[in-house]
Amino acid sequence: MGVVIESVVWEPKPLLYLFLFFSSFLSIFLLPYFSNNSNRTTTIFDLGIPSSFLRFQRSFLLIYSLASVMEGLESVFGEFEYAYYGVSREQMVVSLCVGSAAALLIGTFLGILSDVIGHKKVCVIFYILHLFVAIWKRVTMHPSVWVASTCLSLASSIFSFSFETWMVTEHEKLGHRQDSLNDTFWLMAFSESASLIGSQVLANWLVDSNAEKRIVFPSITVVFLAMMGIIYITREWKESPPTAVIEGSKMSLYACMFGDKRIRLLAWTQTCLHLSITVFWILWAPTLVADGREVHLGMIYPCLLGARMLGSTAVPWFLSGASPVRTEDCLLYAFVIMGLILSIVAYDYQEIGILMTLFCLFHACVGVILPSLARLRTMYVPNELRGGMISLSLAPANAAILFFLIQGGYYRNLGNAKIMAFAAFGLFTAASCMHMLKPGAKQLHQNWHKFCRVFVMGIKDILPSNPDCTHGLLRFGVFKCGAAQDCLVHIRFFAFLISRCILTRPPHWPLALILVPPLDCWATENSVLES
Repeated sequence: MGVVIESVVWEPKPLLYLFLFFSSFLSIFLLPYFSNNSNRTTTIFDLGIPSSFLRFQRSFLLIYSLASVMEGLESVFGEFEYAYYGVSREQMVVSLCVGSAAALLIGTFLGILSDVIGHKKVCVIFYILHLFVAIWKRVTMHPSVWVASTCLSLASSIFSFSFETWMVTEHEKLGHRQDSLNDTFWLMAFSESASLIGSQVLANWLVDSNAEKRIVFPSITVVFLAMMGIIYITREWKESPPTAVIEGSKMSLYACMFGDKRIRLLAWTQTCLHLSITVFWILWAPTLVADGREVHLGMIYPCLLGARMLGSTAVPWFLSGASPVRTEDCLLYAFVIMGLILSIVAYDYQEIGILMTLFCLFHACVGVILPSLARLRTMYVPNELRGGMISLSLAPANAAILFFLIQGGYYRNLGNAKIMAFAAFGLFTAASCMHMLKPGAKQLHQNWHKFCRVFVMGIKDILPSNPDCTHGLLRFGVFKCGAAQDCLVHIRFFAFLISRCILTRPPHWPLALILVPPLDCWATENSVLES
């Protein structure tokens, strides 16, 4: 008698979809009622916003959502297209390597070019690249993977910086409020995630026919969307012509990035974020099916994007709600959580349910980070150099991705766990960058150096002759130090106490430290410590 083993296909429960989408829209609708009246956060559903800004914001979100749908169609339909044409695994890896190399060698300088010729023209180039690939697929029916991968990688590079920079520049030229700009940032992240989900639905609907037509319909749709985007941008959107020249823009960008520590920290943070997100999208499917179980990846994909939508709606609650949190602190916690998630996944394989929870939490943090980083870029990066700064910050990430694809995907010298561990390490370094970017971090760093300098100056001539006192000195020194701003005063007084107690050779350290000398004696000794 044979034994029949049933194949169990894992997929998320329907309640998860309802929870994510209902929570996202509930967060948007309830936000105006729980915000501070003095710093009230506005949304596209708030009728108190000026009509000129609403028209500007909705027009931009329409263009941005249209671009997001095209990006999603190419990414979702690409896997089906590879399977339809019988592309092997090695050819897929080569196409990814070609795309990463194009993003590294050409896409790095597109941001500088956009700052010079104008972001409107570069956004039109984004649609032209998609239009070219779609028409070529429709005409040839057997397109070159290399050319398609190169064009789509360049389009993705433009998508990462040009639309945001164009919106920020025009927003300030039109004189709209700064808090409205912050709202547009999280609405961009929300609309992008919603558009990517819509692109998956559209792709599934387009291929739901016979085998001859379903490979053609998505390309025709991309042609239609690209033409609509080009016409809308050229007719409806205006942009002031830039006055900078290429060489001057390069010199200003280099001087700004290498001269301002805050911009360097933001650039490295953007590098680590881009690397971790790309590594996740490359390895998430192999990680889920590592134990051989069958998983409906198409059912998991919208859950991840729904978690990102929910995370983006949490940004105004954290940063401008009833109890606002500093942007740097919010980013620090989000990067630490993302680093811990990738560390757990890299350390050992988990059950699919646990992995699903970790992946949703990861993308919720991504939804928080994307608009928050855009907010910091507005604070520290000049608009004239914003596109070049973002594109240059992606160059190290693209180089690392190319290295991982060659060594891990083609030659198989690197395992998935090592790649994820490296991405997790990058996220932890991004968290440290956010800590250093906080306004109080510099003062704390300076006070710590003063602490060490005065501590050494006060006891360097005493400890060599009294080695037995070292343990007590360190033990009570920890408890004597208070906040960072009082650290210098405390350590000077503590050094005076140590010197007086050691000279009198007390039998017990705790009793000696309780004895407080007169303040005039401390003032006299204080002048010695400063010399």
